[in-house]
Amino acid sequence: MKQFILFTSVLLLSLSCQQNAITGRKSLNLVPSSAIMSMSATNYRQFLSENKLSTNATQTQMVKNAGQRIKTAVETYYKEKGLSSKLAGYNWEFNLVEDPTVNAWCMPGGKVVFYTGIMPIAQDETGVAVIMGHEVAHAVAEHGNERMSQGLIQTMGGVALSVALANKPKETQELFLGAYGIGTTLGVILPFSRMHESEADHMGLIFMAMAGYDPREAPKFWERMKAKGGGGRTPEFLSTHPSDTRRIADLNKWMPEAMKYYKPR
Repeated sequence: MKQFILFTSVLLLSLSCQQNAITGRKSLNLVPSSAIMSMSATNYRQFLSENKLSTNATQTQMVKNAGQRIKTAVETYYKEKGLSSKLAGYNWEFNLVEDPTVNAWCMPGGKVVFYTGIMPIAQDETGVAVIMGHEVAHAVAEHGNERMSQGLIQTMGGVALSVALANKPKETQELFLGAYGIGTTLGVILPFSRMHESEADHMGLIFMAMAGYDPREAPKFWERMKAKGGGGRTPEFLSTHPSDTRRIADLNKWMPEAMKYYKPR
């Protein structure tokens, strides 16, 4: 039986590996995009029904403004590379919820949530754009799908999503939420996060520059985030999004490329 499971997992790996259209890195995606989009829409509606939207009009508008501009940049970037079909089914939404947690995330289909706890670190709309570009990059690069696929392999033997939902709905739900940084039980997917973070940092830097936000503000945001995590409880945003000297150095390394896209508004 163990040999059969191993053979099945290897077969799934060989059949389901695909090349990331943006970075060129090969990744494992067992979950159909249609299924991910459906789960995303359902979970996003549920989340919004259970959480209070912020009444801070200024901060809410910053999130929506940055979201719309990053959205346009992403769509332009993909169109220029002949990849517009990759964004099929996206129905973008940008919301700010009342929660002191320092966090933000983007589900597939452009379903974005910022927590009010991260806004003081963002400071302004450009800071919001740093976070927005980063989180949207995770979604369009299908990092969550990759993490969820790894979870299905490691915790459920690589079964299809439909089988996992039918047999272990609670566990599958937790796996989905954890894959997108919403849950707290990331477990086996944490080892992959540094690679994903590097990709999201790089792509997010390009997106914010294309949207007309100064990419040189990105390292400054992560310096503020790093300071927030020092000497006390690590912010939730950093527990799933490792931030360190290497991250800031990488952003500065990519800056010349990003500046080629930057046109101040």
